[in-house]
Amino acid sequence: MIADTSRSPYARAYAIPYNDVDWTSGLYKERFDTVAQVTVPHLQRMFESADISHVVENFRIAAGEAEGRFRGTVFGDGDFYKWFESAVYTAVKTGNQKLLDQLEEYIALFGRAQLEDGYLSTKQIIGERLGTGVQRQGDINDFEVYNMGHMFTSACLYYRLTGRDSFLKVAERAAGYLKDLYEEAARTGEVKTAVCPSHYMGLVELYRTTGKKDYLDLAQLSVELRDSVENGLDDNQDRLPLKQHRKIVGHAVRANYLYAGVTDLYMERGDEEYRTVLESVWNHLVNQKMYITGGCGALYNGASPYGNFFHHQLVHQAYGYEYQLPNVTAYNETCASLGGVFWAWRMFLMNPSVQYMDMLERMMLNVNMAGVSLDGRRFFYENMLQRAKKLSYELVWGQTRTEYIMSYCCPPNLARTLAQTAEYAYAVDDEGVYTGLYGANTARFTLKNGAAFTLEQKTEYPFDGRITFSVSGSNGKPFKLYVRVPAWAEEAEITACGERVKLGCGAYHAIEVKDPEGFSCVMDLHMQPRLTVGHGLIEEDRNQAAVEIGPLVYCVETPDAPDAASLHDLLLPLDAVFTPAEVEIEGRSIRGYETELLCQQMDEKQRECLYRTLKPAALKKTKVRLIPYYAWDNRGMGEMLVWLPLAWRGL
Repeated sequence: MIADTSRSPYARAYAIPYNDVDWTSGLYKERFDTVAQVTVPHLQRMFESADISHVVENFRIAAGEAEGRFRGTVFGDGDFYKWFESAVYTAVKTGNQKLLDQLEEYIALFGRAQLEDGYLSTKQIIGERLGTGVQRQGDINDFEVYNMGHMFTSACLYYRLTGRDSFLKVAERAAGYLKDLYEEAARTGEVKTAVCPSHYMGLVELYRTTGKKDYLDLAQLSVELRDSVENGLDDNQDRLPLKQHRKIVGHAVRANYLYAGVTDLYMERGDEEYRTVLESVWNHLVNQKMYITGGCGALYNGASPYGNFFHHQLVHQAYGYEYQLPNVTAYNETCASLGGVFWAWRMFLMNPSVQYMDMLERMMLNVNMAGVSLDGRRFFYENMLQRAKKLSYELVWGQTRTEYIMSYCCPPNLARTLAQTAEYAYAVDDEGVYTGLYGANTARFTLKNGAAFTLEQKTEYPFDGRITFSVSGSNGKPFKLYVRVPAWAEEAEITACGERVKLGCGAYHAIEVKDPEGFSCVMDLHMQPRLTVGHGLIEEDRNQAAVEIGPLVYCVETPDAPDAASLHDLLLPLDAVFTPAEVEIEGRSIRGYETELLCQQMDEKQRECLYRTLKPAALKKTKVRLIPYYAWDNRGMGEMLVWLPLAWRGL
């Protein structure tokens, strides 16, 4: 859920209300509509099915309204709360009263399942009742507090968008249980890790929503207690005291959730030691451990970088070592990059810098949108950057999207994030408006300096860099418009009041809108195809390049290279010319690019050799089309490449 920092003393920007901004056309509008019309009801069926997920059935059993045992994943409760957010966003925006009524029924079910002391986690409630040996706080990997954290944010969102406090009452009772638990842990010193700490964000949001300082104090206490965990692990980022953190390590989802929550805490309390941690760890991530797509967490399992070859810990869904970014086996759990969006947004609100919004956009448009199929029904858990026709080994989650996967955390997390993209379109301070994600939209603003107006964007971004801004419905009070010029833009200019001005890239530029009514301006971000190469220590990307155009990463798929027996035969000339070409995928027209690559000629026997002689005379030109990475794996099983080997001299 978006962070409400409008009253946070150490935030420099805050979001506008969800209902005050609407996508009007373009990619974000299409993705929102697909989520609302397809993904949300599809996920609801998955959660309602006792034969598939068993999630809603677990709540019914916990409430004593159905017979049976707990089945499904231990984090199913939290997954359902995430879906609940996507349902709230879409139902409110589309006026879906039937869905809103269903949400009230679910809330009543939560309340009936909840115990008198506020505890609510279906596995433990059912297990204790049946005497199976399952008990609360018995296993840190049962995700009890994780589930509660998502309950808190979901309840806050429901209250803000509907005005109904039914879910908030359930959440506050659960927070009361957590308060007793953590205060007892502080007294006894018996502290357990709470894995994947969504509750830091959730508790701060409860404070922001209710104004009750107890929840902020509880968030502070829960963060501080991390340092008291015995035998902490890099997997959970609790082996070192939090204020000593300078590197991104361990489980990628847990790390991104942790630092997003600590950013929330900083914006309320202003502890500069936390800010030092956040900025140091962020810089380590984006400069040494992040994929070009914004993917986070390179390895299924990997050694902790804080260890060494003689003493180290095995870490799951790991960030791995610096520059360790494999492509075929890239793990990049979708939830990790979604956590990256939550963290990037909070870093931006803390300090409105282009670097944070640029990275949020990279994650959103590339790896996150790739996590769900264009039809909105199939999902990736991991996000690779290269797919082969066949592998001599098995990947944990396979190489294609699927409707239902055992670990179903990513689909509802994706649904709620894509449903809320309009909230990332702008942020404001007391005097002006920061542009965030660009796209055709209409937004209504009332600033703390008294300025009130409607701002409209017209653009085909992210496929075209021309963006027109116009103001209407103004009360006449001036304001500032801070326009984002991304770091990828090699050239940019803005035309306002008949004057054309070049803009520096990788910065925000303030436009003084002194006479708002009827004001308009046009910004042009030059979107030339560019070849991007990786750091020399990224071993798998040496002498290869990726094609980027604007904020989008492009890739090649088997259907777009018909003359190549294998995509591994392709080489990218340095002088390649890219021409726009529309391609239809899943009934959608998508901007692709055509070019000529070089193709190696060989028989299958040669291709299967571990090593072979490269014969330049066996190269020929072949036409290839590139598509945005987010649109891949929608046309059946085939190869896919993001990184292409370079041919340093063309034919």
